[in-house]
This record gives sequence, C-alpha cells and structure tokens, in this order.
Amino acid sequence: MIERAAYLPGLDQDALEWELLDFATQERSIQVAVPVLSAAEVKVVTDHVRQQSQRTLKTYSTVQIIEVIDAAIARLLDRDDPYRRKMEDLLPVITGYDAEIVRLGLTRYLKTFRKPELLRFLAEDFSNPQILDGFQPLIKGGFGRAYGPDVLAHIWAGNVPGLPLWSLVSGLLVKAGNIGKTSSAEPLFAVWVAQVLAEVDPDLGECLAIMWWRGGTVGPETALLGEADVALGFGSSHTLNQIRLRTPVTTRFLAYGHKVSFSVISAPALDAQKVASTARLAVADIIRYDQQGCYAPQVMFVERNGAVSPELFAQFVARELSVGEHKHPRRKLDIAQQNSISSWIFDEEIVSESCVISDSSGTWAVSFQGEDLTFQPGALNRTIRIIAVDDIAQVPAIIRPFKLLLQTAGLAVPPDALYTLAAALGAAGVTRITALGDMTSPEAGWHHDGRFNLSDLVRITEIEARLPPAADKLAHYAD
Repeated sequence: MIERAAYLPGLDQDALEWELLDFATQERSIQVAVPVLSAAEVKVVTDHVRQQSQRTLKTYSTVQIIEVIDAAIARLLDRDDPYRRKMEDLLPVITGYDAEIVRLGLTRYLKTFRKPELLRFLAEDFSNPQILDGFQPLIKGGFGRAYGPDVLAHIWAGNVPGLPLWSLVSGLLVKAGNIGKTSSAEPLFAVWVAQVLAEVDPDLGECLAIMWWRGGTVGPETALLGEADVALGFGSSHTLNQIRLRTPVTTRFLAYGHKVSFSVISAPALDAQKVASTARLAVADIIRYDQQGCYAPQVMFVERNGAVSPELFAQFVARELSVGEHKHPRRKLDIAQQNSISSWIFDEEIVSESCVISDSSGTWAVSFQGEDLTFQPGALNRTIRIIAVDDIAQVPAIIRPFKLLLQTAGLAVPPDALYTLAAALGAAGVTRITALGDMTSPEAGWHHDGRFNLSDLVRITEIEARLPPAADKLAHYAD
C-alpha cells in the first residue's frame, strides 16, 4: 500500500513530484509517498498559510481554537475513527515499535491535549489567557495583548511517535499559521492530525501545512526559515546548528536539542513489599519507545542500606527487562545501533569494570557500578547503567557537570526527601522532576527544557498606563 505524507493547502498535490519511502517489519511492508518540493513551492504554501491565518485564525477566540483541537483529539482517541485506525495500523510498521506500545502510548499522549488540559496549557503561560484575544490589564499598569507569529515553522525529529503534536498545538493556541517539516523516520502522524483538524474546521485547516524533505536539504528549508517569524527546531546538536545557520537573524529560533535524563531510587523504595513494583515502574520508563525520547532514563542512581541492595536491584531490573521483551519486543535495530550497544557493553565491562547483565540476543543490558560514580549515559534501546550511592543527596553533585544537557529526573523517594532533593536537582540543571514510571509522559503544560511553550512564541504589544488619561483629554466629554 502507498500512503501520502503531505498536507499542502495552496498547492495542487497531483501536480507535484513524489518520492517513495519504504518501511518494513518482518511481517509486512508499506510505502509512503513524500513530496519533492522546490523552494518556490514552499513559498507558495507559506504565503497561503500566512494569508489564511490572518484572514481567519487571527479572528478566532482562544476558546474557539480549543474547541476545534478538543474535537480533533476526541476523534483520535476513538479507536474506531479511520485516522486512529491508520495510526495503530501503520505507525508500528513505520517506527518498528511494538504495536501495543504504540497503541497505549498514543492514548496516553493524546489525552494530554483535551480541553481541560489545553486550558491548563494557557493558564501555565498566561495569567489571563484572554490576552491572546484582546488588550487586557497588566499588573504593572496599562494594557497588553499577545500576538502569535503569522508563520511558525516546525522542523521535527522522528524518534518518538506523536512528537509534532506538542508544538503544533502550541502554535494553534497562539493563533499562528503553522508549517511543519516531518522526519523521514516518521512522516505521517502530523499529516493525519492536520487532516483531522481540517475536517473538524476547514477554515482552520487552511492555516497549517505539513511538508517533507530530506534532512539538510538546503533549498526548501532555507525558503521556509526565510518566511517564518518564529522557527522551532528538534534534533541533534549538528542538525540544530545547521538550521540555525539557515535562519535569518530577524527570525526567532528556538532549539530543542539532545538531553539526558535519569532516575533516583531511595532505600525506602527497596523494601520487600515495594521493590518489585519499583523495578516495574523503572523499567516502564525504559521500555516505552526504547529510550528514544529525551525524557527517558539512561542512568539509575540507587541508594544503599535498603532491604534490597543496589546490586540485587539490578537483578530485579534485568528480570523486568526480560519480561518486557516478551510482552513488548524491542524494535529492530540497524547495524550502527547494534554496534553502539556492543561497544557500550564492552566499555562498561572492560573500561568501567562494571557488572553487566544482558540477554543472549542483546535486546537489553543492565550495567551495575558499585564504585565508580561517573554519570555516563547508556547506549539507549533498553540499556541502563545503575550506580550505587551511599545517599541520594550525592546525586546533584554527580550530575552537575552536565547541567546544560539535563532534563528529567524520575524519583522514588519519601516525602521528607522530596523537596530537598528536588531543589538540589533543579539547581544542578534538571528542568522536570516526576514520579518513577511517569518519565515518558509529561503533564499538559510542562515547561519543555525549562522554557515556556506558549509565551516564548508570542510578542506583546503594550498600551502604557499614561496613554488612556492622555486620550481622555481629547474625548468629546473633556472639559
């Protein structure tokens, strides 16, 4: 079968040149047709989106936009909806992830974009969300109004299914015309979302577009960045540097690059009644999408002096990874990824003198380090380094040298340690602290990499407090 991966209002799609991308598992294969766009065609689409967003989307109230998004999400949560069926059917083939992992992950993720959660998005960034609809009183005096960009460009990575939805929804909430460039690794999800939104509200559907080109293709990427008011980039440091070089100095560029996350497990979480549950939660964070998201743990810090030792806890983790492989098999890796895991295991055993537990086929690996406290990330794809610490209070000092790379910490700690540890982790660079087992499911409105999702996208126009009294002097009722 062939599925088209583009949503391009303003262009005749049948007149475009298309390229086929092949995806396959052991059971089946599909082809995805992606458009081969010129810089001129990209400009046609950006002009269309800009004009339509100025004509319609800018006139919508924020509540109207939320209602449209909520209706689209309700459809995508319905397993009988044609688009949801496509997602469940095709995304496992495209990404290689276990079908049940994809199904559960989609539901869990999509639920964070329903109306109540969208209202939380707005409230998190704006004390008065009506500032997006008209001038509102400012605390300092005067009035202010927030304006979203006419064209917001998204250049997405494809490591985790559904990633584009976060920034796309953020763009819609600030009334931006949205143009997204998908990854070759997963080019379809954003297209389906755009098509559902267009079916719910055809006018809003004219205010967004989904494109594709091979990563690093200069012509279309430069054209998009040249037309955008704000650009968002997701990917490796090299990718983001290339995007930054192509972005005009007048365009605001927000980069979301490689980050590292970890978990912290205290001694009270290791007693005889809790240890099995603790291990299951810890491994759930590893198995979901095989650690491909920045919020997945690569290192576990485990405290000594619990009923179960850190070394024995590593055995619990290994057992849960083995069970997880039977329930939700890891996706097939390419040669480079397999070699990366082999090299990591060799380095852990020989260089770091760690104890490594792995299965015979190399689908998972646990490295236990009882002496070396070095914060050293794993090889992803269900590999984890467990470091024993005498006290969880040691962790902030261990991770501090990596401050600019840190993102999420998943904690299994008692209440008396929670806020003290959280404060120290925040000072060391961590931007999100959550419960063990929830690392891969950020809450609605979370501050991605410690930043604001919505307010970073807008500009504020202010009416200074001295102007209304000055205007009063010119009123017909003035003395």
